[in-house]
Amino acid sequence: APGIVTTALFTIVATWNNYFLPLIMLKNSNWYPLTIGLNQWKDQASTAGGQAIQNLVITGSLITIIPLVIAFLCLQKYWQSGLSAGAVKE
Repeated sequence: APGIVTTALFTIVATWNNYFLPLIMLKNSNWYPLTIGLNQWKDQASTAGGQAIQNLVITGSLITIIPLVIAFLCLQKYWQSGLSAGAVKE
């Protein structure tokens, strides 16, 4: 179970943070994931008068990591049990 949980966590994080595949595959901007939307907001914030948008980028970045933190917290007992099981000498 710890190996499966570790693989699942890595897969979830990799899929959640995927940037280039949705950018290439999706033609409709309504279907873009949060990573692409945050990058578009960041590009707007670099223009003149973009300080209000920069605050939205920071807040959006915080909101996008909340599901990953929840996944790690929920699966932590399985993940840590596998780490400690390998450290015990029999």
